[in-house]
Amino acid sequence: MDLSNAKWRKSTRSKEDGSNCVELAAVSNVIAVRDSQDPDGPKLTLTLHELESLLTTLKRS
Repeated sequence: MDLSNAKWRKSTRSKEDGSNCVELAAVSNVIAVRDSQDPDGPKLTLTLHELESLLTTLKRS
């Protein structure tokens, strides 16, 4: 998937000092996730349902 024109948003849960930052971008019918400290690194793409399931699981941990 081409994410070169994606508009990335930093999570409101990210720390102000720049550490532990996650960025999201809505592209077509998926949500892309990346580490803001490594913008050229790997990205995770999820459907909205998959993202909701992931967040639910993480909140339970």
